[in-house]
Amino acid sequence: MSTIIKTRVAVMFGGKSVEHEVSVISGIQAIMSMDTDKYEVIPVYINKNNEMYIGDKIGDIEAYKNIKELIAQSQRVIMINEGNKVCLTPYPLKMFGKKSVIEIDIAFPIVHGTNVEDGALQGYLKTIGIPFVGCDVTASAVGMDKYITKAVLKENGIPILDCQCYTMSDYSDIDSIVADVENHLGYPVIVKPVNLGSSVGISVAKNQAELITSIDDAFTYAKKIIVEHAITKLREINCSVLGDENEAAASECEEPLHSKDILSYEDKYLSNSKNGGSKGMAGVSRKIPAQLEAQKRKEIQDMAVKAFKILGCNGVARIDFMIDEEDGTLYFNEINTIPGSLSFYLWEPVGVSYKELLDRMIQLSLKRLREEEALTFAFDTNILNQQSLSGMKGAKGSKL
Repeated sequence: MSTIIKTRVAVMFGGKSVEHEVSVISGIQAIMSMDTDKYEVIPVYINKNNEMYIGDKIGDIEAYKNIKELIAQSQRVIMINEGNKVCLTPYPLKMFGKKSVIEIDIAFPIVHGTNVEDGALQGYLKTIGIPFVGCDVTASAVGMDKYITKAVLKENGIPILDCQCYTMSDYSDIDSIVADVENHLGYPVIVKPVNLGSSVGISVAKNQAELITSIDDAFTYAKKIIVEHAITKLREINCSVLGDENEAAASECEEPLHSKDILSYEDKYLSNSKNGGSKGMAGVSRKIPAQLEAQKRKEIQDMAVKAFKILGCNGVARIDFMIDEEDGTLYFNEINTIPGSLSFYLWEPVGVSYKELLDRMIQLSLKRLREEEALTFAFDTNILNQQSLSGMKGAKGSKL
């Protein structure tokens, strides 16, 4: 009887991010739904110092009630590429003795926020040489920066709300920011850190005092912020997309329900946590499917796919839209390149189970790997094989 060789998948979650805890929930949700007939799953927890740990309890959500104890019971590891094989190797390295290394075939980052979702972790994985699930470095970085995302999509005809972007230098003169906002946007406005998700640091300001408070709060979490006009009669609609830059499909649409002007962190992760703990984005109060006319639903789904492809995304993403009910205009709001709970709840209504969704994401990453392996990354040259290099001026001289 032949033995089935399973693909070994390192599911990575946590990280140095204000969305650390949300990532833990999303990661363990995925681990519990992975097709274990096809994949051998290695849970990898990244703590808030960006140190990686494996162990028997790493995939147990209950263990995260005491993270200090969990880390004490687990093994810290680092990724090492040896002989074109990437391994999780115990750290610190021992001079003598057998190394209990674990070879992995693919990494599956399920992380949210800065330092992990924004291309930083993706760049590390790419440098190490391990295939990984989800967006590549560029798409991850662009998708995390709300201002750059808006600029790219606006250039490609996707309707967005105009905004003003401010840096820490601008923040040194907050009165000038307030005056600029009042002159260009007026009230109400919404203030956002440029590169965070989960509604952290986001608030609506309806007057000058609230604007100053909102700016102070947003700059607590990021070095750049954006301010845009807040739609008074706002309706929020979300849609997920699965695929790559060449071929992608949209999920069902949802309408999240919230208690304030915007969907808050509490609405997303704490509103249904009284019994049994938070279920991440899967526990948010929402209408699925959203009550939309067929034409509006198609407009949202088509725009979601278009934005996904323009940004060069891969795997699954969730795109959040805004409808101004004053005139029915649809606006792109933001993209989540690694959405909470991987938006599995938007795929189940269209017949895609969470297990199948995870499988498709892994297969998409392997497809990208095959495409990249067909490219040329070397260029034969004799530039270093010259009689003398001593007279070269380097960067200050010619380009050789």
